[in-house]
Parts: sequence; structure tokens; C-alpha cells
Amino acid sequence: MVNLTRIYTRTGDDGSTHLGDLSRTSKTDVRLLAYADVNEANAAIGVALAAGELADDVRATLLRVQNDLFDVGADLCTPLQPSYEYPPLRVEGAWIEELEADCDRYLERVEKLRSFILPGGTVGSAYLHVATTVVRRAERQAWAAIAAYGDTPGTGTRGEGGVNVLTAKYLNRLSDLLFVLARVANLPIGGDVLWQPGGGRAEPPR
Repeated sequence: MVNLTRIYTRTGDDGSTHLGDLSRTSKTDVRLLAYADVNEANAAIGVALAAGELADDVRATLLRVQNDLFDVGADLCTPLQPSYEYPPLRVEGAWIEELEADCDRYLERVEKLRSFILPGGTVGSAYLHVATTVVRRAERQAWAAIAAYGDTPGTGTRGEGGVNVLTAKYLNRLSDLLFVLARVANLPIGGDVLWQPGGGRAEPPR
């Protein structure tokens, strides 16, 4: 159980912070950028839920995802090591398969996509589109962290513990799911808001 007795600590006033294994690193470390984006994505999903327009099963799926995202962030902030006294929680392949099953199930409710769509429609859908873009940014940062530190213990260019590659794969599938859920959220208003090439302007006279 997490027990926070004080919010500020002043230990980060030098521009550094603790990772999950209690080692310290710069606040500009790409691993921090990755889990900061994961935290932002979680907040965006929270706003979509607070809008109160989503179906109960969609809300349940997103609540599970919000809990998962805390675990993804914890994984990203805890470097891979050859062994642990207390093994940390890690993203597992089954979590990714769960997202894929969700994508397939919800995709059955919407029409085949024959055009690009615009973010918008219902408030819930619009916020889910925002969450989608943030998750995609988090995924890019996760891959950058993997490139810098490797995906196995001690293989990074800087020699530190690596980053679990399943975090990036989870975020990839999650961005797909959020996009599908944004489409589902617009079903009550008749479906997607479609992109119109040229902004819908009439063709100029010839």
C-alpha cells in the first residue's frame, strides 16, 4: 500500500529524481519523459470518463486501462536487472492480448473505416482522441528509452539497466484501442465525423 505522508521532499531541487530502484537520474532522462507521458495519458482518459457520456462497458474497460497505466509507468521507471530481492511488477504479454481482444470486440460495433476521421463529435470521443495522441507520444518515448538503455539488463549504451520492451508494445495496442473507443463513443450521434479533403471547400471554377 502506498503511504504518502508528505507531497514535497525538496530532493529534486537539483534537477534529479529517484527511479523505481532508488537510483537517481536527471529529470530530462528519456525514461522519465516516457512515464510522464503515460501519466498524462491516464489523466486524459480520466477527463473522458468524467465527461459522463461513455457506455458502461467502455467505462469499465477504461478504468482497467487506467490501473494498467500506473503499472506501465512503474515498469518504465524501474530498470531491468539480472536479479531482484523483490521482483517488481512488469507488463506482461497477456495484457497486450487483452487489449487486442478489446479492439476486436469494440470494432464489431462500428462501420468499416473508409475515410480519415476528425477528432470530435461527443465530448467523450474528443477526449479519447486526445488520449490516443498522448499514448502515441508515450510509445515513441518508450522506444527512445529502449534505444538508449536496451531491452535487457545492462545492454544500453550508457550501461544502466534496460527497459521492458513490452511497455512500448502495450502502449502501441492501447493507442489502437483508444482510437476504436473514440469511434464507439460517437455512435449515439450517428457515427464518425469524417474528414473532407480540401476542408470541404467547393472546387474552384475552371
